[in-house]
Amino acid sequence: MSPLDPAASTEQAEALPAVAPQLRSLRRRAALTLEAAARAAGLSPAHLSRLETGQRQPSLPMLLALARVYGTTVSELLGERAPDRDAVVRAAAMEPTHAGGWTYWPAGAPGRGMQALRVHVPHGSQGDVVRVHPGEEWLHVLRGRLRLRLGDTTDVLGPGDSAHFDSLTPHRLAAQDAEGVELLFVHTLLQSPTAALCLGPTPSETGETS
Repeated sequence: MSPLDPAASTEQAEALPAVAPQLRSLRRRAALTLEAAARAAGLSPAHLSRLETGQRQPSLPMLLALARVYGTTVSELLGERAPDRDAVVRAAAMEPTHAGGWTYWPAGAPGRGMQALRVHVPHGSQGDVVRVHPGEEWLHVLRGRLRLRLGDTTDVLGPGDSAHFDSLTPHRLAAQDAEGVELLFVHTLLQSPTAALCLGPTPSETGETS
């Protein structure tokens, strides 16, 4: 099923309301006010409040940003917990989640210092969102072509190509072709005041206006 199909959107709408109380719980566990957490994730306090009350659906980039701020994983934000921390993750256990048009499959165990994902990025989805945050990211293209902008440089990566970069370098990802692109993606999880450097989603992504 394509992540852009109406059925996928319905599935997302049904799956993500459970995220709202988890977002609030993890923010409180991190001892962060709504304003501090929103600032660190690059969101407005009003938008984060709507996410915590289930009035808005978070996109995958928003979930990644909040996971970094709270020092956790997207899987935990979604309320998913592995029964233990086995080193091996079986393919059958990698259930897809749809968020903001993206589809991702957890490819690692929760509670680690890094998070590993297999991600499908559809064409035209949030390709204008520039990110800056502490940590490192590594990605490897499985299928399709990825347009990767790092600072002032733009490269197109094909199957088998990889990139490993400091996340403080402004960066953005976009699918080059209409079929989208599938990636292996690994990023570090950090909880630090410097996470406020995140630029977060653009006003058009969050629905906020200046």
